[in-house]
Amino acid sequence: MLAFEPTHGTGVWLEDAAGRRVLDFYGGHAVAALGYSHPKLNEVLIAQIGQLQFQSNLVPMRVRDEAADALADFAPAGLDRVFFVNSGAEANENALKLAIRVTGRNKIIAIEHSFHGRTAAAAAVTWGAAKSWYGFPRTPMTVVFVPRDDVTALESAVDDDTAAVIMEPVQGLAGAYDLSQEFVTAARTATQRAGALLILDEVQTGIGRLGEPFGAQLYGVTPDLLTSAKGLAGGLPAGAVIMRQEIAADLRPGELGTTFGGAPLACAAISAVIAVIREENLLARVRECSQLIAQQCVTGPVSGLQGRGLLLGLRCTGTAAAVRNALFERDILTGTSADPQILRLLPPLVLEPAHVSQLAAALSEVT
Repeated sequence: MLAFEPTHGTGVWLEDAAGRRVLDFYGGHAVAALGYSHPKLNEVLIAQIGQLQFQSNLVPMRVRDEAADALADFAPAGLDRVFFVNSGAEANENALKLAIRVTGRNKIIAIEHSFHGRTAAAAAVTWGAAKSWYGFPRTPMTVVFVPRDDVTALESAVDDDTAAVIMEPVQGLAGAYDLSQEFVTAARTATQRAGALLILDEVQTGIGRLGEPFGAQLYGVTPDLLTSAKGLAGGLPAGAVIMRQEIAADLRPGELGTTFGGAPLACAAISAVIAVIREENLLARVRECSQLIAQQCVTGPVSGLQGRGLLLGLRCTGTAAAVRNALFERDILTGTSADPQILRLLPPLVLEPAHVSQLAAALSEVT
C-alpha cells in the first residue's frame, strides 16, 4: 500500500492534507469516471440529497426511470431493460442466475484469467478463485474455463448443456488483456447456435472507458445480458444488469431483489455521468488520449502496450510494482495487475493530452 492518504481531489488530481498533489492514472479501479469534484455531478448530487436520499425499488421514482432510460439508450441497441443493483459482483451474480433460469441449464463457460467478482456465482467463474480464495464448499453451477482467444476450444465447450458464456471484452485484472475480435465474435455465434446466452461483463470496460459506450459496441457484438458498475455512478456504489426485453418479460416480482440498488442518489449520479460523457464528448477524448499513450509511453521501462481506450496495460521490462513505485515518487498514481510485468492504467475519462505527456516524461526518467 502506498503511503498517501488523499483528502480531496479535483479533475484528475488527488491531494493529501500536507498539500501533495498526485496525478491519478488509476481512477480508484476505474470508478472515478469523471475524475473528482466534477461540477455537474456535484450539482446533481447536492440537489438530490436535498430532495430524497433513499427509498427502495418497491416504490416507483422518476429519477430511477430517467437513469434506466439513459443507460438503455447508452447501451447497445436491443438491450432495453435495466435492473439496478449495488456492485459489479451483484450484477454478474444476477446475470448468471438469469441465464440459468432462462435456459434451464447449469453449465457456464468462462475465460481463463477472468475476474467477475467475489460473491458465490461471480467468483465461481473467476479464474483461479477456487484454488486460492473462493472459500465456498462447492460452486452453484458447473463451470468450464477455456483459454482466451482459443476459438476452437470455445466452440467445443459451448454445447446443449450450456446456459451462458461470460467474458470481459478487455480483461482488467489480468493486465488489460484485450480479447481478439475473432474470439468475441465466435462467442456470440456459438451461443446463438447452442441456444445459450452471451454475458458481457462490462463492469470495468463500460461507461466509455474503451472509447465507446461499452465494449459491445467496440467489438460490434450485442450480448443477451450486459453488466455495468464501477464508473457507472462516478464514485457512488451502483451496478446494473442490462438485458433484452425477452429475458425481462417473464420475470415475476421478487425474482430479482436488492436493497440499495436503484436508490435515488445513485440514479441521479448515473444520469449525470452519462450526460457529461455526451456533453463533453469524452468518448473522443478517451480515444485521443489512448492513442497518445500508445505513441508516447512505450519508453523507459515500458516495452509494449495492450488493452483498449483508457483500460491499458504497459508491459515492463522489470516488475510493474517497481515502476509503479518509481512513478509514485514522481507524483503519478498507477496500478498493477495479476500479471507482475503489467502496469495498469485506468485514469478518469477527463484525462487530457498534457497529462499523458507528464506520464511519458516520468517514464523516460525511470530506469
